[in-house]
Amino acid sequence: MSSSFAGKRIVVGITGSIAAFKVAGWVSALAKEEALVDVVMTEAATRFVSSLTFSSLSGRPVYNDMFSAEQEGHISHISLGREADCILIAPATAHTIARLAYGLADDLLSTTVLAARIPIIVCPAMNVQMYEHPATRKNIETIKEYGYRVIEPDSGVMACGEEGTGRLPEWEQVGEYVLRDISDNDLLGQSVLVTAGPTRESYDPVRFLSNRSSGKMGYAIARTAFRRGAKVTLISGPTTVAPPAGVELIRVSSAEEMHDAIMENYEDKSIIVKAAAVADFRCAEQFTEKIKKDTSSLIMELEKNPDILKELGTVCDRDRQLLIGFAAESSNIEEEGIKKLKNKKLDLIGVNNISSDNAGFEVDNNQITLIDSNQVVQLLHTSKLQAADLIWNHVIDNKMLK
Repeated sequence: MSSSFAGKRIVVGITGSIAAFKVAGWVSALAKEEALVDVVMTEAATRFVSSLTFSSLSGRPVYNDMFSAEQEGHISHISLGREADCILIAPATAHTIARLAYGLADDLLSTTVLAARIPIIVCPAMNVQMYEHPATRKNIETIKEYGYRVIEPDSGVMACGEEGTGRLPEWEQVGEYVLRDISDNDLLGQSVLVTAGPTRESYDPVRFLSNRSSGKMGYAIARTAFRRGAKVTLISGPTTVAPPAGVELIRVSSAEEMHDAIMENYEDKSIIVKAAAVADFRCAEQFTEKIKKDTSSLIMELEKNPDILKELGTVCDRDRQLLIGFAAESSNIEEEGIKKLKNKKLDLIGVNNISSDNAGFEVDNNQITLIDSNQVVQLLHTSKLQAADLIWNHVIDNKMLK
């Protein structure tokens, strides 16, 4: 998670579930990201985790009684929702969800939600039978109709010993939805296609041609586009990077598979970001059995893979689609970038300087030069996640959206 939470005010509502202990980690993570976290606990929640735990982690008082707060002259159920950027309810029990669905206002958390006009994010956590009960399902649909965002629970073994859907999701997933709801949403309404990672060109059942791309840059672009409100499809070659929350992921292996997946998905997209490191060549012959090392011939014949980016430059509708490409260069950065921008008919190209220390393949940082038809911009040497946001800033600030 980046420092996008810095200065944001988040109300975290905690209800009576054993999963409350997990949310202590969430509050700690938010505080470390310099968010202002106001924790509101129901009476049942305090039976599982003490309010002292959350006040220690957040560095702020915990609210758990509406009337004691009001006696101090502070109308907490109004001010909390008025001053915050969003309300996150986790874990949300079946009882709490029912109260939200019926608009009850019988404790501090429910009154705060009812008085709020900010994003409400609800994370259900309960026994699988309770979660699947028709009443719970109906109540969840009701609060969705109110405009509350419901993050569906994970599946697995629960504290009660049963297995199924009802586990509280991990913060890495939930945090992305929170960031989306508190962002400026300057990509709202955009449909973004991102490609990422390397390709593998098979030689025999155990060997293949590939490159050093980790996929981190493409995944960062997809992640930040989702945070900023876009609908995102990510086409990824083989990588160990965790899939971004909220993003449709299509996995491919070879250059031909990536080509086919892109051509099947690009037409209805408003922005296409080609960040994958697609192999230029593939093995002319692919063997179904392992080639032995004592084979007399060591010559491997290659043939060209399709130039996907160049083809996109030809087939995209330039009146409604923004096409962004990437290139990896070790010298003549600006000259090579301008050449590819023109030859492949791009709106924008990001050139990775792979000769820069701690930048490029397999690392978390990047040194990118952005080139469009009007200017050349040298971005800061920074994390790939921050670099992705800087790229989107460039697109927005220069009014490049079609």
